[in-house]
Amino acid sequence: MRMAFFFLFATGLFASFHILFYLRVVRRLLVSDRGKRLITAALFGNLALSLVYFLTRYADILPYALQYVSSLSVGITFVLLLYLVTHELLNLLYLPLYKVDKSKREFLKKGADSTLFALSSGYVGAAVIEGAKEPVVNVIPLRRFDFTIVQISDLHIGGLIDREFVHSAIERINALKPDIVCITGDLVDASVDSIEESVAEFKALRAKHGVYFVLGNHEYFHEPQNTIDYLRSIGITVLLNESITIEELKVNIVGTTDYFGYRIDQFVPDIPKAFAGINPDYPVILLTHQPKMIEHLGSRRPALILSGHTHGGQIYPFGYLTAQVQPFVKDLHKLGEDSYIYVNSGIGFWGPPMRLGCSAEIAYFI
Repeated sequence: MRMAFFFLFATGLFASFHILFYLRVVRRLLVSDRGKRLITAALFGNLALSLVYFLTRYADILPYALQYVSSLSVGITFVLLLYLVTHELLNLLYLPLYKVDKSKREFLKKGADSTLFALSSGYVGAAVIEGAKEPVVNVIPLRRFDFTIVQISDLHIGGLIDREFVHSAIERINALKPDIVCITGDLVDASVDSIEESVAEFKALRAKHGVYFVLGNHEYFHEPQNTIDYLRSIGITVLLNESITIEELKVNIVGTTDYFGYRIDQFVPDIPKAFAGINPDYPVILLTHQPKMIEHLGSRRPALILSGHTHGGQIYPFGYLTAQVQPFVKDLHKLGEDSYIYVNSGIGFWGPPMRLGCSAEIAYFI
């Protein structure tokens, strides 16, 4: 039911936007009729591909190439949105020019349209190139612990994030020989039964003192209990508002369920319960998917909070929108004396295979 509502909402929103773009931009272009027809066909072709993406996102019925192109259309739509906003702002600047000779107005408009098209094309190209790159290993010299931590977040297994991608990521993490691995949610973006071969790659993940996982909001969309049971069956410690003390490292690992649980009253975060079993003599590493969970910690100040969810904004400038609902978008931030939060930009992506202004990452704390 939730997926059906999402599809109908996305369909209406994207269709309305493409129609608006046609009316406000395409119809006003100073090009030949044939040029307008070609641009119109490309515009509504992009809309059709976007609808294909929303309709088949969780069906796994398309060839990889068509999956890629249809998901790319969603990113192109975001770029069209930026194009439209810029176009409308330029229109406001054109108003004083209506007293100027018509030929001069047309010359300026053609120049502006050509510039916007060139910038948009370059924007899409740069985002696609960055999105195709392997995740970088970001080394964070925190110097807070006597052991190493690898954190990954927002892998979103399903669709374009396939077994090959996961296998490569596991190999790179194992090469770092971490003491512990923390996975801060949105590991899967489909029912675990349909992507079991990809998730099974985590059987090969190695960490001297364990692999720890907390739910992200996307796990809630796909039978979360099945995901929890499967991850536990392959040796991953799932923390559901609970903690574990690693005596060898003299540290507490605390994990909460995701903020989304408040909305659907399922796997609801419970901060007091999560911290109830800690050893008060040891520092705390808190795993929680969304950075804004810090607003619910009260006086608790973990030594390190690891989160994700934001994708680092994924495609500039959408990080500024993310910052309106999350206290931090990416990187390391100091919260107080000996207390930090690190917001992982994500090892995968959601929606279009595009990134701009931030890289996919594996965070490595030393």
